[in-house]
Amino acid sequence: MFETVFIRLRLVLLGLAVFAGLVVFQLLRIEFGDTSAEYFRRLSSTVSEQPKEFSPQRGRIFDRDGELLVANSVQYEISAAPNAVWNVKETAAALSTVLNMSVGNLEKALRSDKAYVLIARPVEARLGDEIKKLLDEGIISGITVTPLAKREYPGASLAAQVLGFVGYNAQGRQVGYFGVEGFYNELLAGRSVQGIQQLVPFIAEPDPVVDQGADLYLTIDRDIQFLVEGVLASAVQQYGAEGGTIIVSNPRTGEILAMASFPTYDPNHYATNPPADPMNPAVSAQYEPGSTFKVLTMAAALDSGLVKLDTPFVDTGYIEVGGVPIRNWDGGVWGPTDMVGCLRHSLNVCLATLSTQLGPQTFYNYMAAFGIGHRTNVDLAAEASGRLKRPGDPDWFESDLGTNSFGQGVAVTPIQLVVAVSAIANDGVIMQPHVLKRVENNGRTHATQPQVLGRPIRPETARTLSEMLAKSLEGEAKSVKVPGYRIAGKTGTAQIPIPGGYDRTRTITSFIGWGPVDDPQFIVLVKLDKPTTSIWGSDTAAPVFSVLVQRLVVLMQIPPDRLRGSLGN
Repeated sequence: MFETVFIRLRLVLLGLAVFAGLVVFQLLRIEFGDTSAEYFRRLSSTVSEQPKEFSPQRGRIFDRDGELLVANSVQYEISAAPNAVWNVKETAAALSTVLNMSVGNLEKALRSDKAYVLIARPVEARLGDEIKKLLDEGIISGITVTPLAKREYPGASLAAQVLGFVGYNAQGRQVGYFGVEGFYNELLAGRSVQGIQQLVPFIAEPDPVVDQGADLYLTIDRDIQFLVEGVLASAVQQYGAEGGTIIVSNPRTGEILAMASFPTYDPNHYATNPPADPMNPAVSAQYEPGSTFKVLTMAAALDSGLVKLDTPFVDTGYIEVGGVPIRNWDGGVWGPTDMVGCLRHSLNVCLATLSTQLGPQTFYNYMAAFGIGHRTNVDLAAEASGRLKRPGDPDWFESDLGTNSFGQGVAVTPIQLVVAVSAIANDGVIMQPHVLKRVENNGRTHATQPQVLGRPIRPETARTLSEMLAKSLEGEAKSVKVPGYRIAGKTGTAQIPIPGGYDRTRTITSFIGWGPVDDPQFIVLVKLDKPTTSIWGSDTAAPVFSVLVQRLVVLMQIPPDRLRGSLGN
């Protein structure tokens, strides 16, 4: 009996010895064997790491005086490493409660054979914080809560169409759309880098270094922008218009001080309450400018030497160009007048006579020199080019030479008209329009310098025409006066093209003006779409210009004419 027990004991000890030997052998193979070591390293990596693109925080946007227009806050991306989830049912149930997602779908995702599974993106900060608390308390496992930058617009709809908005691409990276966000997307976004995201905290390593997004300071003045948006919204309501646009610019530098269109939107909620059209009408909406275009025709006539300010003209109320009859806006006959009278009374017949006397080559060369039919290359996304038909184009007719002279049959954008007319306010020099004042990045600053685009007319032509337009306003347009300041400008009432002709009941009304005449510091375009109280620019857009500029000169601290003279300015 003892012998049998002894034999059995020897067998047990032998088995234990073999087992211990196998364990030692396996440990040695793991330690020194390339294949097994690589296997376990791959297994560790699968559980603890995943490839990831690391993006820097997007640059902020400020107005010209450092007032914050666009900032960043935090959202979260919720993901899972299924191999690290040890309590699938509990984790799925808890996530379902927080994220309002299907438990079944969550369980399926958490049982995936993939190393990484995206659960939700983006998730608002409050919910992300709840999930982090569940992780800290050990209620859920294998879940990663990754911060994502969220774009914040403190002013809500303030300058929305200038700023644009930010969304996410398929990889979860922020992308700017429209406005400054779209045009300067790469500058704001910085440079992402590829790295490894550590999923297990005790082996976490620092994220790779990324190139930070640049901060942008715009030429926009927040106070002027706020004023412009308020005046525009009131005007649309007062005159029963469908919408409108106002631009305020510095003709000396090309800096855009304010740019607004109505209706607008809140970029904070573009995803849940998207705008009908997110583009900026000030740069993307083409329209026939009507009588504001007469300023450019008169500039060409003066600069070419065809007329002087006092050149006489006898208005008969009728002219035929290319077989098409042209009459004045009111069908009237004004008789003897001069070039100032042609502008004051906005005589279509007079301007059509000038364009035909200039001839197509000279007339269209001047219009092209003013930039009509070409993008201004303003630093805002989605700019349209307008349209200027010329001889040789399949849809150009001889009659266009007459109708184009008073802004019919030619298309511009609001910014294009402002840039062209700014040459008259700026001694014949066109400046590059821009909204970026300076860039700050990593302690370095780059300022935007004023850039000359062209000189379509001589300085003396510009000064003569400014004086003509100031006199024309003093004589007729009482609704557009700004007490204490001499202003130059022109009203516009443009018919709206429809199939087969023009709409007889609805118009686009506008006024473009600048001042003070002796030292222009601003140029303002007011455009109202389809006002219902009156179809005339003198009754709608001109009074809006007056209301706006009376407050604008206060914000810009521009002294009245008599004080500037006494101060020697």
